[in-house]
Amino acid sequence: MYRIYINETALIISEFVPTGLGKFQNIDPQSFVFRDFYKQARKSGPQIHLILVDNAKDYFKKLRKAYQVIKAAGGIVANPDQEYLFIFRKGKWDLPKGKLDEGEKTRSAAVREVEEECGIKVGRLLDKLTNTWHVYEERGEVIFKKTSWYNMEAPKQKLIPQLEEDITDARWMSKNDFETIKMNTYPTISNIIDLLKSPL
Repeated sequence: MYRIYINETALIISEFVPTGLGKFQNIDPQSFVFRDFYKQARKSGPQIHLILVDNAKDYFKKLRKAYQVIKAAGGIVANPDQEYLFIFRKGKWDLPKGKLDEGEKTRSAAVREVEEECGIKVGRLLDKLTNTWHVYEERGEVIFKKTSWYNMEAPKQKLIPQLEEDITDARWMSKNDFETIKMNTYPTISNIIDLLKSPL
């Protein structure tokens, strides 16, 4: 299953109807034109659209082939008190992340971005939690951005937000804070919080 965000609009490509999806609109995969959908989605409010196909991976690969893909990586960092590292950037709660440097491995980029944006030292890099996708426009070009998210551990330490990256705050937050964060964050981050709330 693939969940692609355009602002607040989610486009889901799947072989089945995901549980707990709520209200959604079905899209015919045969007549779907992504560029037209993108233009519409940029102007609409929060909506969920579902494309049901036999092979989601193949369909998504073909869809994004016509567009530039930018890779990024980020971290979900937990301390021994089971608090998680969040940043406040451009008026919204977020998780530390950034684009890969040329030739850089995704896992290395995830650690580097966390350490640079929050001024900490990561203790352990663990498994990948998930990938997120969102689509935006830059200089008239439509771009697919894939962010790979990794679980990490770090000692509880002083946080130094990277001001030059528009990060004005960095905090350790408990699971009790998650609902407050979800009230002022991005849909992709909200989805990650839902994964963290799920029992292991």
